[in-house]
Amino acid sequence: MVKEMFSKTIFRNQQLKFMLFNLIAFTVIFTIFSIIIFSQVQNTLFSKTDEELSSLREKMTDDAGSGFVPPPENKDLNQALPPKDRQRNKMNPRIIVVQWDHAGNIVNEGEIGSLFYENYLQDFKLDKTNKDEITMTSIHDEYDFRYLLFKDNNDLDEIAYTQLMINVDPEQTIISNFEKLIVICSVIFIVLSISASFILSKKMMKPIIQSWNKQAEFVENASHELRTPLTIIQNKLELLLTSPQEKIADKFENIALSLSETRRLSKLTSDLLTLARADSAETQLVKQPVSIDAFIEKVCAPYREIAELQDKHFWLKLQCPVTMEADETRLHQLLVILLDNSLKYTGENDSIGVKTYTEDQRIAIEVSDTGIGIKDENIPYVFDRFYREDKARSRETGGMGLGLSIAQWIVSSHNGSIKVINNQNKGTTFKVKLPK
Repeated sequence: MVKEMFSKTIFRNQQLKFMLFNLIAFTVIFTIFSIIIFSQVQNTLFSKTDEELSSLREKMTDDAGSGFVPPPENKDLNQALPPKDRQRNKMNPRIIVVQWDHAGNIVNEGEIGSLFYENYLQDFKLDKTNKDEITMTSIHDEYDFRYLLFKDNNDLDEIAYTQLMINVDPEQTIISNFEKLIVICSVIFIVLSISASFILSKKMMKPIIQSWNKQAEFVENASHELRTPLTIIQNKLELLLTSPQEKIADKFENIALSLSETRRLSKLTSDLLTLARADSAETQLVKQPVSIDAFIEKVCAPYREIAELQDKHFWLKLQCPVTMEADETRLHQLLVILLDNSLKYTGENDSIGVKTYTEDQRIAIEVSDTGIGIKDENIPYVFDRFYREDKARSRETGGMGLGLSIAQWIVSSHNGSIKVINNQNKGTTFKVKLPK
């Protein structure tokens, strides 16, 4: 119970870490994305106005006296010039030309318009800080302008500086609304990010929890399987030590049982090592051409003799004379596992058979028997490690529940599939499909 609570605490803490990591990742991505979009929108909105200010400056400095037409007097701040009037020698009516003398006074009040001057520019001061740079400013904290201030090169007049101003209230309105939209979207995104982070963290934890549970179960089962033969061997050896003067013949049963458990222990450690290497992808297949029918007939030869000695019928129906690239050693191990199971779980007068054929452009191998079979509800678990349908009977036959797990790994490593089917009468059929 304490162990389970400890595991849950670890999983919960790890899930919170995953959730926080996902939330931070989402937030950073959205923030960067928002900054990029906002900058692009802002630059796009002001690019036209900045271009017009720079273009007008070039006209006023390079083409002085070549027919330049100033804007109409008393114009609306947001007045737009019709497309037909946008000629090369005319400027955008939104632009205001303000000319300053050396004392910082406006000298073209008449051209600007007295009404506009009195309402907006009367208290406007000359700021030479950002000369020759396009700058944002605000008049009466209500109207937004972008302006370009540059020095007048004509020494014959009283004009010292020329300031080109253009009203950008529409652009600022768009930017302000866009900022509000980003804030609203950010709040929604944070809520969605928390939900998405929680869901993703749960999905990320699923394989970890499954792996943890499988590992814990594997260690527990392996410890149990290793402890049993070791206990038997220890007890028998201790029993032998109590009577050192006895003859080997008198203690034959104890020695034979110890040897049997030693072999069982050796096979168990070998199987565990195979599965451990399979999990770590350490085991590499050594593929070579294998003639399926000839190979299976060779592997089945000793099992035919064993079946005859046990009064069992052994048959072959080989109809797949093809050659495939496979690891012959692993295929041999696969057939041995399936045939050993068939021999273990069949009785006298039962039959065991191997059939090969081609199906869906793949090689099919079936190992069938008429033994005790497998209950339908247990079929999904037969390939699980240490799974034994009848643990008492499996103990008698030497089964440890690892053989079919190894068989499944061998088939999977050859990009094939394996499944078990209950026969209509009795017994089971293991069907293996491998690519040609």
